[in-house]
Amino acid sequence: MHIAKNNIPVRIDAPGAVARQKMDFGDASGCGKLSGEYFSLGTGADIAPLLKGLKGDLCQSPHWGYLLQGKLVVSYANKKEEVITGGDLFYWPPGHSVRIVDAAEVILFSPQDEHNKVIDHMLGMMAASA
Repeated sequence: MHIAKNNIPVRIDAPGAVARQKMDFGDASGCGKLSGEYFSLGTGADIAPLLKGLKGDLCQSPHWGYLLQGKLVVSYANKKEEVITGGDLFYWPPGHSVRIVDAAEVILFSPQDEHNKVIDHMLGMMAASA
């Protein structure tokens, strides 16, 4: 699920301040501690090969985030794809993969224990192919 900044409902519109809020934007209950993450991703990067061996060969951690710039495609277990572009706020449930169309700067908030398992797996896959 994603939403462009200008489509996030405005809650406060005052001189010098606009506050936007999208309610019910994913469920963080039961996620434990969250980590804040900043990813710089080059054009053409595809994490799918690094996810091989995980359940469904997909990332099993949910993420909430904001794409500062760039363009990426998120693929889900149900074969649905979403295009995320700079300025989009997003939620990715467990069961996804990401491919970078245009170099991207991404801010993520993720359950740290779940995402650490995925990152450790990816690092292992990178070491095995080196």
